[in-house]
Amino acid sequence: MTVYASVLDMIGDTPLVDVSVLSPNPGVRILAKVESQNPAGSVKDRIALKMVTEAEADGTLTPGKTIIEPSSGNTGIALAMIARIKGYPIKIVMPENVSIERRQMLEVFGAEIILTPGNEGSNGAVRRALELSDQHPEWVFLYQYANEANPRAHYESTGPEIWRDCPEITHFVAGLGTSGTLMGVGTYLKEQNPEIKVLAVEPPLGELVEGLRNLEEGYIPPVYEKWGGPELLDGKRIVRPLESIEWTRRLVTECGVFAGISSGAALAGAIKVAERLDQGTIVFIVADGGWKYLSTGAYTDDLDEVAEKASKIIYF
Repeated sequence: MTVYASVLDMIGDTPLVDVSVLSPNPGVRILAKVESQNPAGSVKDRIALKMVTEAEADGTLTPGKTIIEPSSGNTGIALAMIARIKGYPIKIVMPENVSIERRQMLEVFGAEIILTPGNEGSNGAVRRALELSDQHPEWVFLYQYANEANPRAHYESTGPEIWRDCPEITHFVAGLGTSGTLMGVGTYLKEQNPEIKVLAVEPPLGELVEGLRNLEEGYIPPVYEKWGGPELLDGKRIVRPLESIEWTRRLVTECGVFAGISSGAALAGAIKVAERLDQGTIVFIVADGGWKYLSTGAYTDDLDEVAEKASKIIYF
């Protein structure tokens, strides 16, 4: 058994789990990259650590400086954990309509929470964080949407892990949020095999699926453009809130993988890809675990009621 010098050394090297029992096509294998195994519970542990260490290395982040970051959940929690270990004060700007568990997790790690109107969503939190960083130049704004440490973390770790464990991969599917996972992993995988298809999952315009965004809603993450998103992606799959919840439930009841709603959305996208293939191996991202969403009733309440709540609660 490995002994780690710090919990931060546990970030990454997450397992692939075969969930092909859910595949609509016996010739298509589906594997889940279970990022909920990271110490703060999500794929965002990777980018949070990368952003902090790079900011320390270039002198942007020095002892005593305050970190500020907009987040509707996972990035904020990961940063708060790292900031607590390293001794940095941290302020997380987030919409007021996130699940209570995420606010509680931030409080556990000692973060100050700055709330923004729920009807403005994550875009409102980004705008407020930009305003505050302009007003307080002494604070360090890591800005995951534009920070190239975000896709670079996945280019240097997540992508190589997938290639190492599954060189037969034919398709990679992930939710489109900051776009860092898609850009970093997709770039690495295509360098290894240009035939690998990289596909994004996004909600219909005007509908909310936790953790995902539709690029036509008015905000395109800078890292998406910097890393050549339009050229890198081979396509998109549209997933609605009800589909996301249905596949999240199937993931836990049929495979024992207790995941957040964005993972169900990614799985739903993978299923749509599998339906069009004769054979292949699809890897999708399980962005986080389900523990932070229990209060929403997403796993137990009536499906239609949960889908209706999705228009009011930001799950991710």
